[in-house]
This record gives sequence, structure tokens and C-alpha cells, in this order.
Amino acid sequence: QAQLVESGGGLVQAGGSLRLSCAASGSTFSSYAMGWFRQAPGKEREFVAAISRSGGKTYYADSVKGRFTISRDNAKNTAFLQMNSLKPEDTAVYYCAAATSYNSGLYYVREYDYDYWGQGTEVTVSS
Repeated sequence: QAQLVESGGGLVQAGGSLRLSCAASGSTFSSYAMGWFRQAPGKEREFVAAISRSGGKTYYADSVKGRFTISRDNAKNTAFLQMNSLKPEDTAVYYCAAATSYNSGLYYVREYDYDYWGQGTEVTVSS
């Protein structure tokens, strides 16, 4: 069973950058595909980005493509979300999630594919 802890959220001006981290413990990190989701106030949680177990494949929501980069360091049991050119509409609580994956090249975009979730880290982008 994996435990996930996000960090790196905060308040940033529009156009700025933040780097979120997701530290995993309790299980073999490299056996999980990882994903980032977010939930804005009054809205449902939505997919942001995903990465395969090996890190070789990534996928992004259209709203963040070209601005956000997902990565992982399996040696450090950590996933990252680099967020550049932030916009006020990126304001949300960001969650990382882990999906048990038997194929190193797969990533997942649906919430129900994920087995474990972090507690979330808040990102606020001011205009």
C-alpha cells in the first residue's frame, strides 16, 4: 500500500511557476503509474497529467499542455509537476495519485484507475 504526500503548493502571480512534488512511501514506487488531478472551488476534480511507470510516456489535459510537465524520479520515490505560465484558472487543490500498473508503458487518465491518493496541496494564482 502506498502513502502519497504532496508539497510545493502556494500563492503565485499569474505568469509565475511552481513545482509540485509527490513523495511516495510504503510500497514500490516504480510499480505505479502516477497522475496529477486538481479540484477548483465549486468544481469537480479533473485530470491534469499522467506518467507511466518508467516515465517514458506522459499525457496532459489540453488546458495545461505546453505549460505543465510531469516527471518522476524512481530512485527518490517522487513524482513532480512543473507548472509554468500559471493562470488564475489553474487555482485549485492539486492531488497526486498512484495506479498499480503491470505495463511499464501505460498511463491512466480516469480517477477510478488510481488506487492511492494524496491529501492535496493548494495552488492559488493571483491575477
